[in-house]
Amino acid sequence: MRNSGIVATLAGLALALTACGSDAGDDGTTTLTINVFGDNFSLPDNRALYDEYEKAHKGIKIVENRSDFGTHHQNLQARLTAGSGAADIELIEVGQVSGFIGQTDKFVNFKDESVDTTQWTDAIVQRASSADGGTLIGLPTDIGGLAMCYRTDLFAQAGLPTTRDEVSALWPTWEQYVEVGKQFTGTVADVKWFDAGGHVFTGILGNEEETYYNADGDLIVEDNKVVKDAWDLTVDAIKAGQSAALAEFSPEWNTGFQQGQFATITCPAWMMGYIQGNAPDTKGKWDIAKIPGGSGNWGGSYVTVPSQGKNIDASVELAKWLTAPEQNIKLFKSIGNFPSQSSTWSSTEVADFTSEFFSGAPAGTIYPESLENAPSQVVGPQSGVIGNTFAGALNSVEQGTDPNEAWDSAMEDIKAAAGEG
Repeated sequence: MRNSGIVATLAGLALALTACGSDAGDDGTTTLTINVFGDNFSLPDNRALYDEYEKAHKGIKIVENRSDFGTHHQNLQARLTAGSGAADIELIEVGQVSGFIGQTDKFVNFKDESVDTTQWTDAIVQRASSADGGTLIGLPTDIGGLAMCYRTDLFAQAGLPTTRDEVSALWPTWEQYVEVGKQFTGTVADVKWFDAGGHVFTGILGNEEETYYNADGDLIVEDNKVVKDAWDLTVDAIKAGQSAALAEFSPEWNTGFQQGQFATITCPAWMMGYIQGNAPDTKGKWDIAKIPGGSGNWGGSYVTVPSQGKNIDASVELAKWLTAPEQNIKLFKSIGNFPSQSSTWSSTEVADFTSEFFSGAPAGTIYPESLENAPSQVVGPQSGVIGNTFAGALNSVEQGTDPNEAWDSAMEDIKAAAGEG
């Protein structure tokens, strides 16, 4: 959810989301279109990466189209249903991919394309696979992991420890994170403990196996104690004045980064790139500590090739190249998107990577440690929508809505989205 996902502002193309795959032009050039979503999800608008591919593959031109999270996935579904209009390559967020699994005939099956799936964990591959495992509709891009990014300067002003090991020790649990927030709140003028309740809520659930759906695919969100407990703890923190109440990916949220309006933020790996891109002047003021609970995940996407495309072979080759370990490592080192290939985590390029922007934090070890004990999370057809619904509901609490009313309203919206209303 995000939302999922993307980043630092890099030079590139952002065309209207009306383009679809095309045949070779009059000059023999084949244009491959890629539809992506959000300001902060995988496959950033990275012209340098695309240029590298074009240079090595004469006659290929890559055009990226971007829209917001919800519009992107809704448009993809509409175009799949219509049988035309989809891009050559379409990005699907991890919380949305299960909603497309039942339409395997509308995507290229990467099991038929000589892809080595052992480079990813079984759980990552399974999410984009048919129930019998015979069809794989998407190749994984990044994986989130979870950590906590924090402002060392604001911690110092509040009299809190500033080194990442000392800070990590402050919050072995989310309850203790909220308690530290109570110590911080009010000590630094015009600065809150965290950016938005929705991010705390998502972080808490990032270490749970079953949240919105169970392993049988049943919607369990309303009766799942871990979800209600996460809601209640987040509401407690909001009531204690800890939230800056900045809706994610809003202009106000971006300003919050730039002006130091909050001291901590739940920080999947892709968040590093977002902070660097939106608040470059804060370089050296951030560091990265462990997430409360020690592990968890938030985020990830899949590259898919709709079968309606006119450039299937070329699209498959580009998809395989974009999700290869070499490219994923480059993206991690440039913007923070952590490679989904577990085979890369112990490589020198990843394991030894430290972020100068984040005070030399060893991001190459922090995120795999977070993922090492993280559960294989159950994701359902509307997981992404549900996450966004909760983020909006908690934002309404931050604006004064009664928490019980916000919860009830969220349940109604979730059931309607899942077709149970």
